[in-house]
Amino acid sequence: MNAFLARAGVASRRKADELIKAGRVRVNGEPGELNTFVESRDVVEVDGERVAKQELGYVLLHKPAGVVTTASDPQGRPTVVSLVGHESRVVPVGRLDVDTTGALLLTNDGPLAHRLAHPRYGVEKVYVAHVEGAPTDEDLRRLTEGVQLDDGRTHPARARRLGRTRVELVLHEGRKRQVRRMCEAIGHPVRSLHRPVYAGLELGVLEPGQWRELTPTEVASLRAATRTRRARR
Repeated sequence: MNAFLARAGVASRRKADELIKAGRVRVNGEPGELNTFVESRDVVEVDGERVAKQELGYVLLHKPAGVVTTASDPQGRPTVVSLVGHESRVVPVGRLDVDTTGALLLTNDGPLAHRLAHPRYGVEKVYVAHVEGAPTDEDLRRLTEGVQLDDGRTHPARARRLGRTRVELVLHEGRKRQVRRMCEAIGHPVRSLHRPVYAGLELGVLEPGQWRELTPTEVASLRAATRTRRARR
């Protein structure tokens, strides 16, 4: 139920849950429940007004630094949702830290977003980190084989040197601040971090703050990847 209301642009999932609990949502004339499954033929009303399901939207944003990956921010900081003037209400898939720049997918396709964010599908993410000091071959080996963090050892990754203080990391995990913590663990804290590629989606000519619609081929590729990729151990 909350996914339907979120895709319709009524409210975030959390706010939608509050509306449902308050008895303000009805489905086919009956009070909606948190676990109510909404089908295309169902009539959904909020405070007596019928809710029309929005068309699915898929957007790639070049997230700038200083923008938070949320729909709203209590501190009044700019959000990624405020940067995207899409006719449907799209929300970010996963997160990028406020100071991290790069490729961010936004959509109102709840099932696809859930699969992309779920660890079992191992969606590939490419990061470029500008770090303190000059990482050695041994440092790169540690990044590649896995680094012990406070929440467990990281999975094997790909790492290569792009310059004396620049490292490219290709991950299939999505832990909180993972790249920053991995680089700090090998003694080279991150100065700046950029994600040029997410799930095969490249920024191309998009400037920071700019966004574009995904092509039908790109959407199909995302769906195929999350249907066929097996769980990673």
